[in-house]
Amino acid sequence: MGSILKTTELSRQYGKDKGIHGIDLELYEGDIYGLLGPNGAGKTTFLKLITGLIKADRGEISLFGVPGADGLQKGMHQLGCMIDSADFHDYLTARQYLSTVARFYPHVTGMQIDGILERVGLLNVRNVKIKNFSTGMKMKLALAAAVLPSPRFVVLDEPTNGLDVEGIVMFRELIQSMNKEMHSTFLVSSHMIHELEQLCNRVGIVQKGRIVMEGEVKELLGSGQTLESFYLGVLQGSSRNVEVQDV
Repeated sequence: MGSILKTTELSRQYGKDKGIHGIDLELYEGDIYGLLGPNGAGKTTFLKLITGLIKADRGEISLFGVPGADGLQKGMHQLGCMIDSADFHDYLTARQYLSTVARFYPHVTGMQIDGILERVGLLNVRNVKIKNFSTGMKMKLALAAAVLPSPRFVVLDEPTNGLDVEGIVMFRELIQSMNKEMHSTFLVSSHMIHELEQLCNRVGIVQKGRIVMEGEVKELLGSGQTLESFYLGVLQGSSRNVEVQDV
């Protein structure tokens, strides 16, 4: 099972005690890894670091087995991401926007663009300008852009914000099908704990810029408790000791 992402002592500090501090994490091919933590815990900072949007103060990132900037440069065409908010040029239509994204990936065809628009439920509004989209529709379009090139590794930051129940189910089914059919690896940061419990095989809990607990979902929940109760227990310092085994 190949390594997709490995971080060693990864750190980035903002002001006093904000940011992330010495995060060691490894994701393997086929993982669906959930990143949990309170607001301000450092989840988005971590995602920005591993996708090259910001630079680390110290530590190392290895992507697809290649360390440093070379790993990000060589692996960019195999990486899809949706981080922070879904911002677009509102004068474009949904299809025009994805066509612009597709220029970075020569193998993506017009048929694939229409296919992913259909998967996320936007095919019937493909020629509507984005300025007329709801927040949920914009999130669907951002997700479509992230997975358009069928990347090996997809990084998603709060991807279900603004989605209704139907949209959340679509999101789950899309990730599960890509994971099963193409062995795509996902790193998902979300507050939707119940959704991550259904979706992820591994989770990590971030508190004050550090991963305080991580492991396989089925092992962490071995006593029959929910991921929500386990998560709250960890944050409150009252969780049971769990022996975490690497996949």
